Amino acid sequence: MKIALVGATGLVGSVMLKVLEERGFAKCELLPAASQRSVGKEILFAGRTLKVLSVEQAIEAAPDFAIFSAGSAASLTYAPQFAAKGTTVIDNSSAWRNYEHIPLVVPEINIDSVRATDRIIANPNCSTIQMVLALAPLHWKYKIKRLVISTYQAVTGTGMKAVNQLMSERAGEECDKAYPYEIDLNVLPHGGTFEESGYTTEELKLVNETRKILSDKNIMVTATVARVPVIGGHSESINVEFYNDYDIEDVRHLLQKMPGIKLYDDPEENKYPMPRYVQNKDEVWVGRLRRDESQPNSLNMWVVADNLRKGAATNAIQIMQKLIDIWHL
Repeated sequence: MKIALVGATGLVGSVMLKVLEERGFAKCELLPAASQRSVGKEILFAGRTLKVLSVEQAIEAAPDFAIFSAGSAASLTYAPQFAAKGTTVIDNSSAWRNYEHIPLVVPEINIDSVRATDRIIANPNCSTIQMVLALAPLHWKYKIKRLVISTYQAVTGTGMKAVNQLMSERAGEECDKAYPYEIDLNVLPHGGTFEESGYTTEELKLVNETRKILSDKNIMVTATVARVPVIGGHSESINVEFYNDYDIEDVRHLLQKMPGIKLYDDPEENKYPMPRYVQNKDEVWVGRLRRDESQPNSLNMWVVADNLRKGAATNAIQIMQKLIDIWHL
């Protein structure tokens, strides 16, 4: 198996290297690729030292898979060039998510949306992945009518510049800022860029990607995204209105059976998901389950996951693993 990793020297790329090793790809022929300023640098993978290639060199090698974590511009430029070589691209940026003919995949939910002829597959936004994994089994049984979402997103969702800003502010040092305001001891109701509607791009991703992954354009979705002074782990408060009434114990049972979900919900023992619990874990943690007593057929839930693992690297590599099995590669 020959695998290219485009963006290998970045924050998500470093986690992808770790997940590839953990998930049985240590002996694959790995082609780490990055921008020209990183070409020739060395990275460590599975005990081997590998030199970083240019993206053009990786394309020429015609790998079986190319996993992208290099931003939308790079994906739009290079993903079609890999695809023309017969490579299957799994892209972690927002570049391809809204194209109707491009599958947007969370493998536990909709791996069957990928056709044998597909050569570009989109990895959803980190906050969408964790949310839809928790919602899917409930939607399949009770059918979701409306979602009201508030997210509390870690600074790693923005990148290393944001991590450096948080830690520099905490240390009282000057730094190059990723955000327009201080993030330490603060909450910014701002993720992505503002659109004319007043919503941000991060909020609109939750709207559009949820409908696409759950194959239901009629789900009403509204979202508010906030950035919080947490290094890793996105948290979400989700209010779900169903068309049909539900049984709370059945909801618990459905979540416990769903692959990739960890139900952690015991108010009497103060057990509920928190970012510090999900660090370096692939499961999506769900808790604070309770009926919304102000609205019929409605449920409140709290969902937390490591945004660099299941929210990015792990989901992309799980897609590849599933396709290897399905296509008997």
